[in-house]
Amino acid sequence: MSVFGFLGEALAQGAEAITPLFGTVSMAAAIVLFTLAVRGALHPLARAAVRGEKARAALAPRIAELQRRHKGDPERLKKAMADLYAKSGASPLAGCLPTLLQLPVFFLMYHLFSGGGGGLLDHTLLGASLGGHWGEALADGGVFGPQGRVYLVLFVLMAAVATWNYRRGRAALAKAPAPAAGGANGAALPGMASLPKVLPLLSFGMLITVAVVPLAAGLYTVTTTTWTACERALLNRDRDLDRDRGKRRWRRNRPLARAAARP
Repeated sequence: MSVFGFLGEALAQGAEAITPLFGTVSMAAAIVLFTLAVRGALHPLARAAVRGEKARAALAPRIAELQRRHKGDPERLKKAMADLYAKSGASPLAGCLPTLLQLPVFFLMYHLFSGGGGGLLDHTLLGASLGGHWGEALADGGVFGPQGRVYLVLFVLMAAVATWNYRRGRAALAKAPAPAAGGANGAALPGMASLPKVLPLLSFGMLITVAVVPLAAGLYTVTTTTWTACERALLNRDRDLDRDRGKRRWRRNRPLARAAARP
């Protein structure tokens, strides 16, 4: 039996166990609960990723100052930034590894709910097949038909989360220090300047995902995206305060550092 078949059978048994609580929607509830359980197990990795991001954010004012000071000398800028990371104990890639470690799990779960296993996609949610697609729901009653309303709820939830992510992303972008022209390598990569403006819009792409994948995968997508939004908001709730404290501390120490650097 494949790993997807094994997990599908486990979900079927879990759905059967919670049937007294959820009735005919027990399989859909099992998908949501399973997703929440996996995301909860991955939470330590998410915390590690945010710690790495906070470490980089704390260095952002000093990095911006180095970029302004050495914008005409890429070699000195590279050395100065290497010294800064070495003294702070941080890394320009801090937080990336915990994020990468989560990706195989997300890939596995997405394929489980897209391809099914153990009869996973044979169940229904309020009349809509977990293996069905939005196009089939439109053909059977339209947008406001029995099946269409199930997808409509998912779209509304996904749009609300995407809007929240968009507003938070725009706010974070407005507060982020602008890098000096040329960056660390003396020349900006084509298109990179507009990338931070585009990233907050990517959450709305999940609406397309929910529309084209099986309903089971749509449930997973909405659940895991909502978890991510809430998790990031909670983990970053003190980030602005920590960054502001770091900026004030750096500004207080800046005259002393300049005086110490004079011959």
